[in-house]
Amino acid sequence: MDNNYQFMCRSLLLVFAILFAVVMVVQHLELPYGSELLPSLLLTKVSNSTNGAIPVGGEASDDVSVRNQSFEDGLGLGSSNQTSVQNNGGNRGELKDGGSSVGNGMQERPRDAEQNVSSNGFSERGNFSRPSYQNGSSDSGLAVPPAVPASYTKTDSNLSAPVMSAEQNTYSVPNDVVSSSSREVMPIAKMNEFLHQSYSSPHSLPSQFYTKVDKNLVDARSHIENSPTIHNDTDLHAPLYRNLSMFKRSYEIMEGQLKVYIYKEGEKPIFHDFILDGIYSSEGWFLKLLEANKQFVTQDPGEAHLFYFPFSSRLLQLTLYKKRSHNRKNLIQYMENYLEMLIAKYPYWNRTDGADHFLAACHDWAPSETRGRMLNCIRALCNSDVNKGFAVGKDVSLPTIYVQSPQNPLRDIGGNPPLERPILAFFAGYMHGKVRPVLLQHWGNDPDMRIIPRMPHVKGNKNYIDNMRSSKYCICPRGYEVNSPRVVESIFYECVPVIISDNYVPPLFEVLNWESLAVFILERDIPYMKNILLSISEEKYLEMQNRVKRVQKHFLWHAEPIKYDMFHMILHSIWYNRVFRIAPV
Repeated sequence: MDNNYQFMCRSLLLVFAILFAVVMVVQHLELPYGSELLPSLLLTKVSNSTNGAIPVGGEASDDVSVRNQSFEDGLGLGSSNQTSVQNNGGNRGELKDGGSSVGNGMQERPRDAEQNVSSNGFSERGNFSRPSYQNGSSDSGLAVPPAVPASYTKTDSNLSAPVMSAEQNTYSVPNDVVSSSSREVMPIAKMNEFLHQSYSSPHSLPSQFYTKVDKNLVDARSHIENSPTIHNDTDLHAPLYRNLSMFKRSYEIMEGQLKVYIYKEGEKPIFHDFILDGIYSSEGWFLKLLEANKQFVTQDPGEAHLFYFPFSSRLLQLTLYKKRSHNRKNLIQYMENYLEMLIAKYPYWNRTDGADHFLAACHDWAPSETRGRMLNCIRALCNSDVNKGFAVGKDVSLPTIYVQSPQNPLRDIGGNPPLERPILAFFAGYMHGKVRPVLLQHWGNDPDMRIIPRMPHVKGNKNYIDNMRSSKYCICPRGYEVNSPRVVESIFYECVPVIISDNYVPPLFEVLNWESLAVFILERDIPYMKNILLSISEEKYLEMQNRVKRVQKHFLWHAEPIKYDMFHMILHSIWYNRVFRIAPV
């Protein structure tokens, strides 16, 4: 009996060992992300079998270090427990003379929940002391659902050349020569379709709620759609835009008519305060410049076309997030309380259910901090991921711009001419996320490209900038999130951006024809990146590089805003989406 029992035990152990070995071998040889796949499959199974659980890769995981959050009660608005952010290094709200120390420059550190202000690689004009102290809704609100692209072509498996459109710079490879992946992606061509659909089916209001302001917007849309055709323009290069005539007419009407009401409610530092340097600076620059603006801002809410929530998602995080807590419920609750207070105090939100309200937020967590009822408003987000609630045609993609010096945001702008760019493609940065390690694995040793983890830091980031200026193409892969400052850096240094970030909606998407100035490569097609770049003719490259140069003025911050600059272009995109989402009477 004992011998039989021992034999059965040994047999079972042998069977389990063989099964385990087979699973590991198959996983290693055939599946895309090696040892990461098995845990993710297990997590997915658990997630799908749990009532109300958020799927892996869903909104609750918009930051890699925030997993399995233990939700606590959030802070109430105006709670005495709120701790102010201390600014020991000067006033964030002033542009003063003098330098701003910069850490590791444009090679941004991984952006995660535990990043420390004193060691995150960016000076943000002030040494903030972190206070000592989500609502896990998976509702996607008005977001456009991701779709499987229908444009992939089935070809002979012996062919490895990329499939490309004659009119677009979006590339993919044949289905049967790429590793399998179940993740759905929305290529830029599909985003273009959804944008058109959104504008063709505007958000309607009952006619009895229409006001004089709403009629202004309806009339503006009619004027824009029937604008006279422009063939040549001294300021604007037509191929850069979806429709130059409509953009120029819309911009002119905005300059003459747009009025924005800024809510005075909200305490500093979360509201009415800003950070003007670092990777999240776009929200700060926009807030500062809009609050100081006399042309667009009105004190009369009755004449306002738009209503602005003047908050900083970065200062919200610095003020309320408890380090290593992996819990953002109090941040989400704080914003919900703020909105409920405004709804109870004023009639403006209820008149349109928030459709004429907007915010600008650049922190990675902003999509989850502005959920619930706030999904109804126009959200200008740096983290513009269609898989995390970003609604094409309603929301606006806010550019991620790393500002080194608030005193001189235009420092080092410019690049070498095309003939002085010997490097085919360049990337340097931290290896966080799944995409960048794959990029390094395939192209880290290629003699024609410079793909490296990081560069030795020198004052002013000279090495990094010189490499961008000396490269034909600058690789812009996603990190933990879809957005990266490299897209705008490429434009600054006149290097054609190569965007490798599935489901990322690029900035100023409403008006810019991004496929005329950038190359889009699906994440799964990284092994074919060099072939894709080499397939672009010299004539086509020179055309794209010239357009990158010409679009540069739209991405520049100025202490005093000028026509067609970053401030005006963000405001225009918000205006444009509002105009095209209101239905005629």
